[in-house]
Amino acid sequence: MKIALVQVASPPDESPADRRARVGRLVAEARGADLVALPELWAPAFFAFDAYAERAETLDGPTVTAARAWARSLRAHVHLGSVIERDERGRLFNTAVLLAPDGSLAHTYRKVHVFGYGSREAELLTPGDRLSVAAAPWGRVAATTCYDLRFPELWRDLVDRGAHSVITPAAWPAARLEHWRLFTTARAVEEQILLVACNAVGTQDGGVELGGHSRVVDPWGTVLAEAGADEGVTRCEVDPGIVERVRAEFPVLADRRWPPRTPHPLPAALVPLAAHPARPTC
Repeated sequence: MKIALVQVASPPDESPADRRARVGRLVAEARGADLVALPELWAPAFFAFDAYAERAETLDGPTVTAARAWARSLRAHVHLGSVIERDERGRLFNTAVLLAPDGSLAHTYRKVHVFGYGSREAELLTPGDRLSVAAAPWGRVAATTCYDLRFPELWRDLVDRGAHSVITPAAWPAARLEHWRLFTTARAVEEQILLVACNAVGTQDGGVELGGHSRVVDPWGTVLAEAGADEGVTRCEVDPGIVERVRAEFPVLADRRWPPRTPHPLPAALVPLAAHPARPTC
């Protein structure tokens, strides 16, 4: 399996339309990859809070439409990172989107843990309340977004639903770069997953510098690829069978004893977070 991480800058003086055109040229450099991943809210810019309402779109909007064309052109799965999605009730979500090689929607995820520290995301956006896992040629895949890295219970829930790999777009600041490295490695190891994490770069509104260093981490914690701090494409190759081999050789997940596991009363993809059975804590 060939993976391409496309780090993107979102400078304040560039319009989303101009950025989509420029990023399309970057994505074209990823030809030959089976999976192409982009950062969180690169088109509207994560820190452009005053423009969120103006730059919101539906899942038939300009960013998803452009990415559909990229997927078809590359004949690859494209995780476009995320967009500010406006739903039929006018609510705004930070929604991650995975497109299949034919341009169809393969998976979507509305960010559960919206960020409030030095950010207005929690003020402006509605948190998601559902998790799901989708089938892909390399195994069962799920998504989280940026701040979700700090909440391991969400990741364990995805593993319980069958996830073998997780794609995580981010707009993670350079000021906390070591946290980025720590959490991406920890989540891969503790959940025995393949983690594909794509971060933004450059300086955004408010003078916030993004950290880059997008990474692919395997279930042993081996960093298979790590980008630098500049815009561009970083590639690596992964054996998709590594997750099953690691879980069989070192069966940590099978050895779990606490908290007691309670089956979901509905198919996993249909269970809202709020409806999950309560789990005791120790």
